[in-house]
Amino acid sequence: MDTGRQNILIVKLGAFGNIILSLAAFAAIRQHHANARISVLTSKTYADWLRTFPYFDEVLVDPRPAWWDFATARQLGRVLADGHFSRVYDLQTSTRSSRYFRLFPAKCRPEWSGIAFGCSHPDRDPKRNILHDTVRQQGQLRQAGITAFPPADLSWCTGDIARFALPSDFVLLVPGSSPQRLAKRWPAANYQALARLLAERGIASVILGATAEKELAAEIPAGIDLIGQTSFGDLCDLARAARFAVGNDTGPMHLIAVSGCPSITLFSRDSNPTQCAPTGRWTRILQRSDLADLSVGDVMKELPA
Repeated sequence: MDTGRQNILIVKLGAFGNIILSLAAFAAIRQHHANARISVLTSKTYADWLRTFPYFDEVLVDPRPAWWDFATARQLGRVLADGHFSRVYDLQTSTRSSRYFRLFPAKCRPEWSGIAFGCSHPDRDPKRNILHDTVRQQGQLRQAGITAFPPADLSWCTGDIARFALPSDFVLLVPGSSPQRLAKRWPAANYQALARLLAERGIASVILGATAEKELAAEIPAGIDLIGQTSFGDLCDLARAARFAVGNDTGPMHLIAVSGCPSITLFSRDSNPTQCAPTGRWTRILQRSDLADLSVGDVMKELPA
């Protein structure tokens, strides 16, 4: 563990689920650099939430300069140089984040853990692109000298769900996904059928999602519509109170699983659970090439007691 006062930068631009899968890495870096000032560079969408994380002293917003936008890139370069960072942990390890290595002046580039060409602490694992995010990040950090990895933790993230006046016995359904990846969605009619079957057992279904997914609530009238009404903290509290959750491969399912809620995540051919399955104390994966081929009965058989 380093004991000196350093300036450390973590690069994690998104997306939602990937940020959740980086929680253990965030905690490991904070534990290793206990006395450091740690900044994180992230997308505007997640900046306010990351400001509540206990691991960071500062949140920087990525302006996402296009490769030809030299003015914005120079501006970002000045922000990075002004941080006087001694080490950068690039947990995004994308083409974009690797480009940011070159924004530091060559004569005073910090140590860099990632995959940028010429960086000081490259991730040399030839299998890195087929590993689960959490395993890959641990391997990357081990190569940079970090060997202790606390478990992912969201106990500090809380909201206020009393205002929803929910019944005492409920489950969470997450029927949405990125609008660019509709193949990741189990048909809304199946969620409706599942909600009706659960209602027959006296269990309410709470429907969660982003505001842009509001139309899904109309297709699942048997559920309680909270789409677009929850904060990240609310989602954590709902997960702690729910009996279990069923949802597509989308960001909220990662948060729900890490918060301790028994979770069944549905995967299509559009994503690979080997690389990005939610992690938590009780998680199950159901996968079909086409999620339309996954029956409600198949899901019912996997529900926790």
